[in-house]
Amino acid sequence: RNRISRCGAKDNFWQMGDTGPCGPSSEIFYDHGEDIAGGPPGHADEDGDRYIEIWNLVFTQYDKQEDGYLKPLAAPCVDTGMGLERLAAVLQHENNNYDTDGFKSLVKAVVDLTPKANGIKTDNASVRVIADHIRSTAFMIVDGVIPSNEGRGYVLRRIIRRAIRHGHKIGIDKVFFYRLAPVLALEMKEVYPELKKALANVEKVLKREEQRFAQTLDQGMGILEAAIANLKGSQIDGETVFKLYDTFGFPVDLTADVARERDLTIDMPGFEVEMTKQRDRARQAGDFKTTQKGVDISDATEFLGYEQLENSSSIQALIKDGELVDSIEAGDSAIIVLAQSSFYGESGGQVGDSGVLSNKEISFEVGNTQKQKSGAFEHHG
Repeated sequence: RNRISRCGAKDNFWQMGDTGPCGPSSEIFYDHGEDIAGGPPGHADEDGDRYIEIWNLVFTQYDKQEDGYLKPLAAPCVDTGMGLERLAAVLQHENNNYDTDGFKSLVKAVVDLTPKANGIKTDNASVRVIADHIRSTAFMIVDGVIPSNEGRGYVLRRIIRRAIRHGHKIGIDKVFFYRLAPVLALEMKEVYPELKKALANVEKVLKREEQRFAQTLDQGMGILEAAIANLKGSQIDGETVFKLYDTFGFPVDLTADVARERDLTIDMPGFEVEMTKQRDRARQAGDFKTTQKGVDISDATEFLGYEQLENSSSIQALIKDGELVDSIEAGDSAIIVLAQSSFYGESGGQVGDSGVLSNKEISFEVGNTQKQKSGAFEHHG
């Protein structure tokens, strides 16, 4: 009996919502020993690492009614789940998942990428975040997810960006994240051979996403650090959050992450006010500045950037001084709209790509790529 902790309905009663299937629950914890700090569940010091939950059971036996009555289910059941890596840690006599054989090679690979002078160790929190995130991002890409600004693609983009920022925190100042994919593929070759088969594409997607985000991160972090240094109070104002997002392409969720690490908050209502103002300005200006002079590009550009770093394409339009033209001369500032492009068009706070458009006769240096609401990509140069 001295190994049983009763925690009450708050911790030990599961329900889907205000109504529906529900029932008491129980968790099985493993005691890693007195040499590790922490108390059993339900005690004041339960947040330590001594007692780790490895198994959960829900005795689904009621159907909760709108009036709160718990109606017995005709067919009660037990819903159970186990933490595979936590159990592996127990079997390997480790009290941390990141010290198990499934993580050791990844964690070491991350540490090897850091400057030796920084003295980063395997128990560093950022190292562990990066090791965890290379697994989740690589598996998502193999499953067909690509970074984007919507849905699951945005989830992937956020995870990649978070890993990159943690890399910068521990002194990694070069493109690094994709270099961990081969280490993961080797570790998982027996249980997830699909990763090895898709490795080249995984590396390409991760590398391109990091290259695109590197400049944004450097600029945004500089502005954010200055704002925090001058902060009076514990909240970063919405105008600053919006400036980071709109001017420097610094994602709001990363601003929130940094704020959380400093025990700060961000003013989301204030940010939304600034976003509304920006939308109003955009509507007044129109989709294309060039439409004011009769240029209307309605066909979307097909984006090839996650499959190809280079591509051939026909030209949809040449724009100079706000007007459609048939040709441009050496030294002209102009906009080229392509049918297909490997350049990422700026949108959703993510900066556009730069590079070179060329054929056997000419070379056009692209300083920025803009994506308009029609989906057409403007290559400015």
